[in-house]
Amino acid sequence: MSQAEAPSTSKQKKSFGLEIQDLVLRLRAYIALIILVIIFSILSPVFLSLTSILIMIDHIAINAIMAIGMTFVIVAAGIDLSVGSIAGLVAMIAGGMIDEGVVIHPLGVVIYFHIWSLILVCLAFGILFGAINGIIITRFNVAPFIATLGMLYVGRGFALLRSGGNTFPNLVGNPAYGNTGFPVLGDGTLLSIPLPIWIMVVFALVAGFIAARTPFGRRVYAVGGNVRAARYSGVPVKRVTLLVYVISGFCAAMAGLIIASELQAAQPSIGTSYELNAIAATVLGGTSLFGGKGTVGGAVIGAFVIGVLSDGMVLIGVPDFWQTIIRGAVIVLAVVIDQLQERIQARAALQRA
Repeated sequence: MSQAEAPSTSKQKKSFGLEIQDLVLRLRAYIALIILVIIFSILSPVFLSLTSILIMIDHIAINAIMAIGMTFVIVAAGIDLSVGSIAGLVAMIAGGMIDEGVVIHPLGVVIYFHIWSLILVCLAFGILFGAINGIIITRFNVAPFIATLGMLYVGRGFALLRSGGNTFPNLVGNPAYGNTGFPVLGDGTLLSIPLPIWIMVVFALVAGFIAARTPFGRRVYAVGGNVRAARYSGVPVKRVTLLVYVISGFCAAMAGLIIASELQAAQPSIGTSYELNAIAATVLGGTSLFGGKGTVGGAVIGAFVIGVLSDGMVLIGVPDFWQTIIRGAVIVLAVVIDQLQERIQARAALQRA
């Protein structure tokens, strides 16, 4: 080998090594999920039973649906801290509509909605809340972190106001009012599989198609990758940004409905800290906090990692305090890994240059 060839070979080896590291980091959620499943299946004999798996995935579905919406926001280089509050507010709206109906004071009339109409109204509230986030960010140039942090408190405050801080219990409805059936959304099954799992699958498939196969999806990645270049290319940046927050609000609203349906009760604290789980799942699944990179499938796998970790710790008897510490550490680790992946990709690009 000549002296001129030696540096070139060394450079290729370094580049290959960086690409391997990058691949491992890209697959981190899958690797973590496999490791967790192996560990908990050894430590708990019932972990891989069919009943445990269905219950676990049923729990995961809520975080996965939120993470799907969060993926669009983070890919577009944004953040949404209000999704937990949206879930709580929508749950309280649903609870109030079932228990008390909608009172029209001037006419002295109380309207009770059929369950499917109620669900559509509640989803519309989620869309509206997401749109308000998007308008504040795009029209008033407020940083997404600040805008959604403020709306987190607004949503939680309205949830408390809806019932004066009380709980709407026993959301089974009244046959006389034609508003029964709400618990089916969270506890119903189709082909012996809980409905929340089917909802998660539908959301993931539709969102994955939108992200990968539609012009809107390509625009989301363009905005997150380089907003200035996207604007010069004719991408309607403000409209795309507004729509990703609408999607996030819609997903959060569905999660809130499922939670209230499973509990058959609505309380203002529903969804507390769920925004952190959604962000962690999204980042664990490979979505870059810098924007422009990420997949819906990765976010769902990230939600599985967090869900398996949480339910696995319960099964093996890890104390609640330690569960909180471990979940917090996972969120920090997810961000650290994201930063590490960015640096490795930048070094790999320099090596290839």
